[in-house]
Amino acid sequence: MKIRGFRWWIAGLLLIASVLNYLDRNTVAILAPSIQKDLNISDQQYAHVMSFFMTAYTIAYLLSGWVVDVLGPRISLSLFVGWWSISNGLTGLARSAFGLGAFRFMLGLGEAGGYTASPKVVAEWFPARDRGIAVGLYSVGGALGAVIAPVLIVYLAGHFGWRGVFAITPLFGLTLVGLWLWMYRKPEEHKWLTEEERTLILTERKQDDANGEKLNWRTRWSSILSNRAVWALMLARLLTDPVWYFLNFWLPKYMHAERGLEQTQLAGIWVVYLAADVGFIASGFISGWFVRRGTESMASRRRVLIGAACLVPLAPMISLSSTVSGSFAFSALIALAHTAWLASLSTYILDLVPKRILATAFGFIAAGSAAGGIVMNELVGWTVTHFSYRPCFFAMVVLHPTALLLIYLFARKPWSERTATV
Repeated sequence: MKIRGFRWWIAGLLLIASVLNYLDRNTVAILAPSIQKDLNISDQQYAHVMSFFMTAYTIAYLLSGWVVDVLGPRISLSLFVGWWSISNGLTGLARSAFGLGAFRFMLGLGEAGGYTASPKVVAEWFPARDRGIAVGLYSVGGALGAVIAPVLIVYLAGHFGWRGVFAITPLFGLTLVGLWLWMYRKPEEHKWLTEEERTLILTERKQDDANGEKLNWRTRWSSILSNRAVWALMLARLLTDPVWYFLNFWLPKYMHAERGLEQTQLAGIWVVYLAADVGFIASGFISGWFVRRGTESMASRRRVLIGAACLVPLAPMISLSSTVSGSFAFSALIALAHTAWLASLSTYILDLVPKRILATAFGFIAAGSAAGGIVMNELVGWTVTHFSYRPCFFAMVVLHPTALLLIYLFARKPWSERTATV
Protein backbone atom coordinates (compact mmCIF):
# COMPACT_ATOMS: atom_id res chain seq x y z
CA MET A 1 0.00 0.00 0.00
CA LYS A 2 1.34 3.42 -1.04
CA ILE A 3 -0.05 6.71 0.32
CA ARG A 4 0.69 9.95 -1.52
CA GLY A 5 1.83 12.79 0.73
CA PHE A 6 2.29 10.42 3.64
CA ARG A 7 4.59 12.88 5.41
CA TRP A 8 1.49 14.99 6.16
CA TRP A 9 -0.06 12.03 7.96
CA ILE A 10 3.02 12.05 10.18
CA ALA A 11 2.53 15.79 10.75
CA GLY A 12 -1.08 15.06 11.66
CA LEU A 13 0.04 12.67 14.39
CA LEU A 14 2.35 15.38 15.77
CA LEU A 15 -0.62 17.75 15.78
CA ILE A 16 -2.68 15.23 17.77
CA ALA A 17 0.19 14.78 20.23
CA SER A 18 0.37 18.54 20.73
CA VAL A 19 -3.40 18.77 21.26
CA LEU A 20 -3.31 15.99 23.88
CA ASN A 21 -0.28 17.60 25.52
CA TYR A 22 -2.25 20.74 26.30
CA LEU A 23 -5.47 18.87 27.04
CA ASP A 24 -3.75 16.90 29.80
CA ARG A 25 -1.84 19.96 30.99
CA ASN A 26 -4.94 22.14 31.34
CA THR A 27 -7.16 19.58 33.06
CA VAL A 28 -6.17 20.62 36.59
CA ALA A 29 -6.64 24.33 35.79
CA ILE A 30 -10.16 23.74 34.44
CA LEU A 31 -11.09 21.54 37.42
CA ALA A 32 -9.30 23.71 40.01
CA PRO A 33 -12.50 24.87 41.80
CA SER A 34 -13.61 21.28 42.44
CA ILE A 35 -10.13 19.93 43.20
CA GLN A 36 -9.23 22.72 45.62
CA LYS A 37 -12.52 22.36 47.46
CA ASP A 38 -12.33 18.56 47.66
CA LEU A 39 -8.68 18.43 48.73
CA ASN A 40 -8.77 21.66 50.79
CA ILE A 41 -5.97 23.26 48.75
CA SER A 42 -5.23 26.99 49.07
CA ASP A 43 -4.27 29.24 46.15
CA GLN A 44 -0.65 29.24 47.37
CA GLN A 45 -0.63 25.44 47.44
CA TYR A 46 -2.16 25.42 43.96
CA ALA A 47 0.75 27.62 42.84
CA HIS A 48 3.19 25.09 44.32
CA VAL A 49 1.47 22.29 42.37
CA MET A 50 1.90 24.21 39.11
CA SER A 51 5.53 24.94 40.04
CA PHE A 52 6.17 21.22 40.52
CA PHE A 53 4.98 20.71 36.95
CA MET A 54 7.12 23.58 35.62
CA THR A 55 10.22 22.38 37.48
CA ALA A 56 9.94 18.96 35.86
CA TYR A 57 9.21 20.65 32.53
CA THR A 58 12.44 22.66 32.81
CA ILE A 59 14.53 19.58 33.60
CA ALA A 60 12.93 17.62 30.78
CA TYR A 61 13.62 20.36 28.22
CA LEU A 62 17.34 20.10 28.98
CA LEU A 63 17.48 16.28 28.92
CA SER A 64 14.75 14.98 26.62
CA GLY A 65 16.55 16.04 23.44
CA TRP A 66 19.38 13.67 24.34
CA VAL A 67 16.83 10.87 24.82
CA VAL A 68 15.40 11.57 21.37
CA ASP A 69 18.86 11.47 19.79
CA VAL A 70 19.70 8.17 21.47
CA LEU A 71 16.41 6.30 21.04
CA GLY A 72 15.05 7.97 17.92
CA PRO A 73 11.66 9.67 17.58
CA ARG A 74 9.60 6.48 17.16
CA ILE A 75 10.46 5.03 20.58
CA SER A 76 11.07 8.29 22.43
CA LEU A 77 7.78 9.97 21.47
CA SER A 78 5.91 6.79 22.41
CA LEU A 79 7.59 6.82 25.80
CA PHE A 80 6.89 10.51 26.35
CA VAL A 81 3.20 10.31 25.41
CA GLY A 82 2.70 7.08 27.36
CA TRP A 83 4.45 8.50 30.43
CA TRP A 84 2.49 11.74 30.52
CA SER A 85 -0.82 9.95 29.84
CA ILE A 86 -0.29 7.56 32.75
CA SER A 87 0.87 10.43 34.97
CA ASN A 88 -2.28 12.35 34.10
CA GLY A 89 -4.37 9.33 34.99
CA LEU A 90 -2.65 8.98 38.36
CA THR A 91 -3.63 12.57 39.19
CA GLY A 92 -7.15 11.33 39.89
CA LEU A 93 -5.76 9.35 42.83
CA ALA A 94 -4.39 12.44 44.62
CA ARG A 95 -5.55 12.95 48.20
CA SER A 96 -3.49 16.03 49.09
CA ALA A 97 -1.65 18.98 47.59
CA PHE A 98 1.61 17.03 47.82
CA GLY A 99 0.16 14.05 45.93
CA LEU A 100 -1.32 16.33 43.30
CA GLY A 101 2.03 18.08 42.90
CA ALA A 102 3.93 14.79 42.65
CA PHE A 103 1.71 13.51 39.84
CA ARG A 104 1.94 16.84 37.98
CA PHE A 105 5.73 16.67 38.39
CA MET A 106 5.60 13.30 36.63
CA LEU A 107 3.43 14.86 33.91
CA GLY A 108 6.00 17.60 33.31
CA LEU A 109 8.80 15.06 32.87
CA GLY A 110 6.93 13.59 29.91
CA GLU A 111 5.30 16.60 28.29
CA ALA A 112 8.45 18.56 27.38
CA GLY A 113 9.63 15.57 25.35
CA GLY A 114 6.82 16.10 22.88
CA TYR A 115 8.38 19.39 21.85
CA THR A 116 11.92 18.02 21.50
CA ALA A 117 10.86 14.91 19.55
CA SER A 118 8.60 16.80 17.11
CA PRO A 119 11.38 18.94 15.54
CA LYS A 120 13.44 15.78 15.08
CA VAL A 121 10.53 14.15 13.24
CA VAL A 122 10.12 17.21 11.01
CA ALA A 123 13.85 17.17 10.20
CA GLU A 124 13.63 13.47 9.25
CA TRP A 125 10.44 13.67 7.19
CA PHE A 126 10.18 17.10 5.57
CA PRO A 127 12.17 18.98 2.94
CA ALA A 128 13.11 22.53 3.88
CA ARG A 129 10.27 24.08 1.90
CA ASP A 130 7.69 22.24 4.06
CA ARG A 131 9.32 22.41 7.47
CA GLY A 132 7.88 25.77 8.45
CA ILE A 133 4.36 24.57 7.69
CA ALA A 134 4.92 21.32 9.60
CA VAL A 135 6.30 23.13 12.65
CA GLY A 136 3.40 25.59 12.55
CA LEU A 137 0.95 22.71 12.33
CA TYR A 138 2.07 20.96 15.49
CA SER A 139 2.64 24.28 17.29
CA VAL A 140 -0.97 25.35 16.82
CA GLY A 141 -2.02 22.06 18.39
CA GLY A 142 -1.21 23.48 21.81
CA ALA A 143 -3.68 26.31 21.50
CA LEU A 144 -6.18 23.96 19.82
CA GLY A 145 -5.90 21.65 22.82
CA ALA A 146 -6.54 24.63 25.07
CA VAL A 147 -9.69 25.37 23.02
CA ILE A 148 -10.96 21.81 23.34
CA ALA A 149 -10.05 21.36 27.01
CA PRO A 150 -12.64 23.63 28.68
CA VAL A 151 -15.56 22.17 26.74
CA LEU A 152 -14.50 18.53 26.98
CA ILE A 153 -13.27 18.61 30.59
CA VAL A 154 -16.35 20.43 31.92
CA TYR A 155 -18.59 17.95 30.05
CA LEU A 156 -16.75 14.91 31.42
CA ALA A 157 -16.65 16.35 34.96
CA GLY A 158 -20.40 16.93 34.85
CA HIS A 159 -21.00 13.24 34.10
CA PHE A 160 -18.16 11.47 35.90
CA GLY A 161 -16.80 13.90 38.52
CA TRP A 162 -13.34 15.39 38.53
CA ARG A 163 -11.64 12.12 39.40
CA GLY A 164 -13.44 10.41 36.56
CA VAL A 165 -11.97 12.89 34.09
CA PHE A 166 -8.47 11.66 34.94
CA ALA A 167 -9.58 8.08 34.34
CA ILE A 168 -10.86 8.86 30.82
CA THR A 169 -8.43 11.37 29.26
CA PRO A 170 -5.34 9.10 29.42
CA LEU A 171 -7.07 6.73 27.01
CA PHE A 172 -6.63 9.32 24.23
CA GLY A 173 -2.86 9.41 24.70
CA LEU A 174 -2.46 5.65 24.96
CA THR A 175 -4.44 5.28 21.73
CA LEU A 176 -2.04 7.73 20.06
CA VAL A 177 0.92 5.65 21.25
CA GLY A 178 -0.53 2.64 19.45
CA LEU A 179 -1.10 4.64 16.25
CA TRP A 180 2.39 6.13 16.39
CA LEU A 181 4.12 2.77 16.79
CA TRP A 182 2.02 1.35 13.96
CA MET A 183 2.48 4.20 11.49
CA TYR A 184 5.94 5.65 12.17
CA ARG A 185 9.12 4.39 10.55
CA LYS A 186 12.08 6.22 9.09
CA PRO A 187 11.46 7.39 5.50
CA GLU A 188 14.24 5.07 4.29
CA GLU A 189 12.33 1.99 5.37
CA HIS A 190 8.65 2.99 5.28
CA LYS A 191 6.59 0.77 2.97
CA TRP A 192 3.73 3.26 2.62
CA LEU A 193 5.86 5.99 1.00
CA THR A 194 5.79 6.49 -2.73
CA GLU A 195 9.24 6.42 -4.31
CA GLU A 196 8.75 9.99 -5.49
CA GLU A 197 8.14 11.24 -1.95
CA ARG A 198 10.95 9.13 -0.52
CA THR A 199 13.38 10.60 -3.05
CA LEU A 200 12.18 14.14 -2.26
CA ILE A 201 12.78 13.65 1.47
CA LEU A 202 16.06 11.76 1.36
CA THR A 203 17.76 13.80 -1.36
CA GLU A 204 17.41 17.07 0.52
CA ARG A 205 18.28 15.43 3.83
CA LYS A 206 21.56 14.18 2.38
CA GLN A 207 22.32 17.72 1.24
CA ASP A 208 21.61 19.03 4.75
CA ASP A 209 23.86 16.36 6.26
CA ALA A 210 26.63 17.21 3.81
CA ASN A 211 26.44 20.91 4.67
CA GLY A 212 26.37 20.39 8.43
CA GLU A 213 29.64 20.17 10.36
CA LYS A 214 29.68 17.59 13.14
CA LEU A 215 30.34 19.12 16.55
CA ASN A 216 31.13 17.35 19.80
CA TRP A 217 29.04 18.18 22.86
CA ARG A 218 31.71 20.37 24.43
CA THR A 219 32.09 22.52 21.33
CA ARG A 220 28.35 22.65 20.85
CA TRP A 221 27.63 23.91 24.38
CA SER A 222 30.59 26.28 24.32
CA SER A 223 29.23 27.86 21.15
CA ILE A 224 25.79 28.26 22.68
CA LEU A 225 26.72 29.48 26.15
CA SER A 226 29.26 32.01 24.87
CA ASN A 227 26.76 33.71 22.56
CA ARG A 228 24.93 36.75 23.92
CA ALA A 229 22.06 36.32 21.46
CA VAL A 230 21.16 32.93 22.97
CA TRP A 231 21.08 34.39 26.47
CA ALA A 232 18.98 37.33 25.26
CA LEU A 233 16.46 35.00 23.63
CA MET A 234 16.38 32.74 26.68
CA LEU A 235 15.68 35.77 28.89
CA ALA A 236 13.06 36.97 26.39
CA ARG A 237 11.20 33.69 26.77
CA LEU A 238 11.68 33.70 30.55
CA LEU A 239 10.02 37.12 30.68
CA THR A 240 7.18 36.60 28.21
CA ASP A 241 6.15 32.91 28.29
CA PRO A 242 4.67 33.32 31.79
CA VAL A 243 1.83 35.22 30.09
CA TRP A 244 0.86 32.04 28.22
CA TYR A 245 1.21 29.91 31.34
CA PHE A 246 -0.94 32.40 33.25
CA LEU A 247 -3.66 32.14 30.60
CA ASN A 248 -3.56 28.35 30.89
CA PHE A 249 -3.16 27.85 34.64
CA TRP A 250 -4.74 30.92 36.24
CA LEU A 251 -7.24 32.56 33.90
CA PRO A 252 -9.95 29.92 34.60
CA LYS A 253 -9.40 30.47 38.33
CA TYR A 254 -9.60 34.25 37.89
CA MET A 255 -12.89 33.96 36.00
CA HIS A 256 -14.25 31.77 38.79
CA ALA A 257 -12.91 33.72 41.77
CA GLU A 258 -13.30 37.34 40.65
CA ARG A 259 -15.81 37.21 37.80
CA GLY A 260 -18.18 34.79 39.53
CA LEU A 261 -18.33 32.09 36.83
CA GLU A 262 -19.31 28.62 37.92
CA GLN A 263 -17.19 25.68 36.81
CA THR A 264 -19.79 24.76 34.17
CA GLN A 265 -19.55 28.28 32.74
CA LEU A 266 -15.76 28.05 32.38
CA ALA A 267 -16.29 26.13 29.14
CA GLY A 268 -16.76 29.55 27.53
CA ILE A 269 -13.06 30.25 27.99
CA TRP A 270 -12.43 28.31 24.78
CA VAL A 271 -12.82 31.59 22.86
CA VAL A 272 -9.61 32.86 24.47
CA TYR A 273 -7.66 29.85 23.25
CA LEU A 274 -9.27 30.06 19.82
CA ALA A 275 -7.84 33.56 19.58
CA ALA A 276 -4.48 32.05 20.52
CA ASP A 277 -4.79 29.70 17.52
CA VAL A 278 -5.32 32.73 15.29
CA GLY A 279 -2.17 34.33 16.70
CA PHE A 280 -0.06 31.26 16.03
CA ILE A 281 -1.22 31.02 12.42
CA ALA A 282 -1.46 34.72 11.55
CA SER A 283 2.08 35.54 12.68
CA GLY A 284 3.59 33.29 10.02
CA PHE A 285 1.47 34.78 7.26
CA ILE A 286 2.28 38.34 8.37
CA SER A 287 6.05 37.86 8.55
CA GLY A 288 5.91 35.86 5.30
CA TRP A 289 4.13 38.77 3.64
CA PHE A 290 7.03 41.05 4.58
CA VAL A 291 9.61 38.50 3.37
CA ARG A 292 7.91 38.17 -0.03
CA ARG A 293 8.15 41.94 -0.40
CA GLY A 294 11.89 41.94 0.15
CA THR A 295 12.26 42.42 3.90
CA GLU A 296 15.04 40.37 5.47
CA SER A 297 13.61 37.37 7.36
CA MET A 298 14.80 38.32 10.87
CA ALA A 299 13.60 41.89 10.38
CA SER A 300 10.21 40.52 9.28
CA ARG A 301 9.88 38.51 12.48
CA ARG A 302 10.84 41.56 14.53
CA ARG A 303 8.00 43.55 12.99
CA VAL A 304 5.53 41.00 14.31
CA LEU A 305 7.28 41.08 17.68
CA ILE A 306 6.88 44.87 17.78
CA GLY A 307 3.15 44.62 17.07
CA ALA A 308 2.66 42.00 19.77
CA ALA A 309 4.71 44.00 22.28
CA CYS A 310 2.35 46.94 21.71
CA LEU A 311 -0.80 44.86 22.35
CA VAL A 312 0.10 42.69 25.36
CA PRO A 313 0.46 45.76 27.66
CA LEU A 314 -3.32 46.10 27.35
CA ALA A 315 -3.58 43.15 29.79
CA PRO A 316 -4.82 45.29 32.74
CA MET A 317 -8.06 45.80 30.81
CA ILE A 318 -8.91 42.16 31.60
CA SER A 319 -9.49 43.15 35.22
CA LEU A 320 -10.54 46.75 34.61
CA SER A 321 -13.33 45.85 32.20
CA SER A 322 -16.75 46.33 33.76
CA THR A 323 -18.30 43.21 32.17
CA VAL A 324 -17.46 39.53 31.90
CA SER A 325 -17.71 39.70 28.10
CA GLY A 326 -15.26 42.59 28.07
CA SER A 327 -12.86 40.60 30.23
CA PHE A 328 -13.14 37.66 27.83
CA ALA A 329 -12.56 39.96 24.84
CA PHE A 330 -9.37 41.47 26.25
CA SER A 331 -8.17 38.02 27.35
CA ALA A 332 -8.62 36.84 23.77
CA LEU A 333 -6.69 39.86 22.45
CA ILE A 334 -3.80 39.23 24.83
CA ALA A 335 -3.78 35.54 23.91
CA LEU A 336 -3.68 36.36 20.20
CA ALA A 337 -0.89 38.91 20.63
CA HIS A 338 1.21 36.64 22.82
CA THR A 339 0.98 33.56 20.59
CA ALA A 340 1.89 35.73 17.59
CA TRP A 341 4.91 36.82 19.64
CA LEU A 342 5.75 33.24 20.64
CA ALA A 343 5.51 31.83 17.10
CA SER A 344 7.57 34.70 15.68
CA LEU A 345 10.20 34.34 18.39
CA SER A 346 10.47 30.60 17.70
CA THR A 347 10.90 31.26 13.98
CA TYR A 348 13.41 34.01 14.81
CA ILE A 349 15.52 31.38 16.57
CA LEU A 350 15.40 29.18 13.45
CA ASP A 351 16.58 32.16 11.37
CA LEU A 352 19.38 33.04 13.78
CA VAL A 353 20.95 29.81 15.03
CA PRO A 354 23.01 27.51 12.77
CA LYS A 355 21.15 24.30 12.00
CA ARG A 356 23.94 22.06 13.30
CA ILE A 357 23.39 23.33 16.86
CA LEU A 358 19.75 24.35 16.53
CA ALA A 359 18.12 21.58 18.60
CA THR A 360 20.49 22.02 21.54
CA ALA A 361 20.19 25.82 21.47
CA PHE A 362 16.41 25.63 21.12
CA GLY A 363 16.16 23.38 24.17
CA PHE A 364 18.32 25.74 26.23
CA ILE A 365 16.26 28.76 25.21
CA ALA A 366 12.99 26.90 25.87
CA ALA A 367 14.21 25.97 29.36
CA GLY A 368 14.07 29.71 30.08
CA SER A 369 10.38 29.54 29.25
CA ALA A 370 9.74 26.85 31.84
CA ALA A 371 11.88 28.64 34.45
CA GLY A 372 9.81 31.77 33.91
CA GLY A 373 6.68 29.71 34.45
CA ILE A 374 7.96 28.54 37.85
CA VAL A 375 8.67 32.09 39.00
CA MET A 376 5.30 33.27 37.68
CA ASN A 377 3.33 30.57 39.49
CA GLU A 378 4.92 31.35 42.84
CA LEU A 379 4.51 35.11 42.45
CA VAL A 380 0.91 34.81 41.27
CA GLY A 381 0.04 32.45 44.12
CA TRP A 382 1.50 34.88 46.68
CA THR A 383 -0.10 37.92 45.04
CA VAL A 384 -3.56 36.34 44.82
CA THR A 385 -3.35 35.15 48.42
CA HIS A 386 -2.30 38.54 49.83
CA PHE A 387 -3.90 40.96 47.37
CA SER A 388 -5.85 40.05 44.22
CA TYR A 389 -5.36 39.13 40.57
CA ARG A 390 -5.19 42.77 39.43
CA PRO A 391 -1.44 43.32 40.09
CA CYS A 392 -0.70 40.27 37.91
CA PHE A 393 -2.33 41.92 34.90
CA PHE A 394 -0.48 45.17 35.50
CA ALA A 395 2.83 43.28 35.66
CA MET A 396 2.25 42.13 32.08
CA VAL A 397 2.61 45.72 30.87
CA VAL A 398 6.42 45.64 30.98
CA LEU A 399 7.27 42.03 30.03
CA HIS A 400 7.13 42.05 26.24
CA PRO A 401 8.61 45.56 25.75
CA THR A 402 11.54 44.57 28.00
CA ALA A 403 12.08 41.35 26.06
CA LEU A 404 11.90 43.27 22.78
CA LEU A 405 14.60 45.62 24.03
CA LEU A 406 16.86 42.63 24.84
CA ILE A 407 16.38 41.28 21.33
CA TYR A 408 17.22 44.62 19.72
CA LEU A 409 20.32 45.07 21.89
CA PHE A 410 21.80 41.57 21.70
CA ALA A 411 20.09 39.41 19.05
CA ARG A 412 19.68 41.51 15.91
CA LYS A 413 22.76 40.41 13.97
CA PRO A 414 23.17 37.03 12.25
CA TRP A 415 25.03 34.40 14.25
CA SER A 416 28.15 34.56 12.06
CA GLU A 417 28.61 38.23 12.92
CA ARG A 418 28.46 37.49 16.64
CA THR A 419 30.71 34.53 17.21
CA ALA A 420 33.67 32.84 15.60
CA THR A 421 33.23 29.59 17.53
CA VAL A 422 30.61 28.16 15.18
